[in-house]
Amino acid sequence: MAADQSQIEAALNAVEDPELGLTLGDLGLLRTVRPRRRRVLVEVALPVAAWPGTDELAEEIHRAALGVPGVEEVELEFVVMTDEERTGLRHRLRAGMLGDGDGDGGGDGAGEHGHGHAGHGHATAAAMPAFLGPDAKTRVIGVSSGKGGVGKSTVTVNLAIALAQAGHRVGLLDADVYGFSVPKMLGTDHDPIIIGDIVIPTSAHGVRCLSMGYFVPDDQPVIWRGPMLHKAIQQFLTDAYWGEPDFVLVDMPPGTGDVALTLAEVMPRAEIVVVTTPQPAAQRVAQRSAFAARRLKLSVRGVIENMSWFTGDDGTRYELFGAGGGETLAADLGVPLLGQVPLVNAVRLGGDEGHPVMADDPESETGRTFRAIAEKLAALGPARVYRRELSLR
Repeated sequence: MAADQSQIEAALNAVEDPELGLTLGDLGLLRTVRPRRRRVLVEVALPVAAWPGTDELAEEIHRAALGVPGVEEVELEFVVMTDEERTGLRHRLRAGMLGDGDGDGGGDGAGEHGHGHAGHGHATAAAMPAFLGPDAKTRVIGVSSGKGGVGKSTVTVNLAIALAQAGHRVGLLDADVYGFSVPKMLGTDHDPIIIGDIVIPTSAHGVRCLSMGYFVPDDQPVIWRGPMLHKAIQQFLTDAYWGEPDFVLVDMPPGTGDVALTLAEVMPRAEIVVVTTPQPAAQRVAQRSAFAARRLKLSVRGVIENMSWFTGDDGTRYELFGAGGGETLAADLGVPLLGQVPLVNAVRLGGDEGHPVMADDPESETGRTFRAIAEKLAALGPARVYRRELSLR
């Protein structure tokens, strides 16, 4: 029995692209399906030649086609979209990105992936991502600390992976524009893809990520005043296709400056998790970060204590940085202590080499700790927001 073309097309159009999380049918990537007895020729058009995740996509296409009665062999060819096809894709993505606006963000050109300037295309000033709208289910979690050196970025990366491993759709925005480190820690193997005026965040370990580190050389400092920083973060939100994430984690820079103000303005439903170490000095500084968040009407949801202890070969725990800082801070803020992360050299090595411990060794003591923190954070549910400007009249 010869395979039915309409059945094959239906099966293939339902295949999900791993990079965008949408089906081939939604994206318009399926160009040609030609059944020839028990063999089918499939042509899929990709936005750019270096489209990530093609091996996984090819496996899914073969699996779907071979699941149709009468198909015993699949010949698959990936081609690059024409400019017209790419423009159509850009419009489809833009239409699903913005909560308000007409779904058109400007130029139709398409750039290849690679380093460049972050300001490639401009959405309308009023347009914001749908996942930041008042009815969206996405939870935005700002990971904050009062000072540097407490392992905030390490905590953010591993917490994001833990949430993804729990089945959540997760985005990670590296808002530490001056001290970006997330791309290296996450171990991404490609830069963001640019389709016209839309940026496709990189993906690694089930987490989508955007960072200034993808757009400037690693050794190049970013010397910006506050307004430029604000604009960059806003563009990371309005010009990027994040899909419909369950969580967006924001790695915030140390302190209480411009990024916190920007976060409060563009993400008014953001929740804050404070990272500290056990020592009292770090706890007091972290407390300022939490108080600043509350002054900006951002909800503080919990505390994570990092570098809590080191376990020796004899099984003894050594509290190298003191004890009690996280518990004291949580009590002062009236929020839960979400977890205590031990000091383990493998965590540091993993961050330096792009192999996060949560991805490489999730069953280690540290991996189990991050998994427990992710479970507690998810169980808290979204914060209630009480704002005069959000009230119904």
